[in-house]
Amino acid sequence: MEEAYWEVPAGATTAINGRWVKGPGENFLSTLQDAFGELPIVAENLGVITPPVENLRRKFGLPGMALLQLAFGNDPQGPSFRPHNYSRDLVAYTGGHDNDTTVGWWTSAGAGDSTRTPEDVRKEHDFARAYLGFQNDADAEINWILIRAVLASVADVAIIPLQDVLGLGAEARMNLPGRVSGNWKWRYRPGALTGELSARLRSLTKLYDR
Repeated sequence: MEEAYWEVPAGATTAINGRWVKGPGENFLSTLQDAFGELPIVAENLGVITPPVENLRRKFGLPGMALLQLAFGNDPQGPSFRPHNYSRDLVAYTGGHDNDTTVGWWTSAGAGDSTRTPEDVRKEHDFARAYLGFQNDADAEINWILIRAVLASVADVAIIPLQDVLGLGAEARMNLPGRVSGNWKWRYRPGALTGELSARLRSLTKLYDR
């Protein structure tokens, strides 16, 4: 379905020596649309996105994605991930499967496997506090602050990873890109979803007409 994709020789040991190849894009999506009508597809328009990709997405009415965790730092797409810039044809997330959990992201010092420096983290935190309207980290449940912001947005769909509902840290991260093992193993434990969490989610869902 891609507008273009990175083609790598079958015998290559890395993806470095590849090339961009025109994808089936419009013809493929048109065939699906003719057969099935409205397409239940979410376009992962994250990273380096070219105008032809966005044109293809809009032509077929495919919602894009917005990750709130990436709204406050150095990500080039950051401004478009801030809720005041959302459009309705979006699926909004606190974070995605390739990101840390919200608590893990917030408590990271910008060392180890992080791509952020400590100074990057400080600036990101200052901006997030100003934007989301809180100051005292000791009293802030950062996961619920981001959950509320996503649910309050105009995005037609809001998705909250279960790790963020449970307020878990980096130990519950789903995937670390580039790591060859240890990914996709997180599971929640029986009893983790309590009545208190249910009531909290229900309250926000009703408050923001979700």
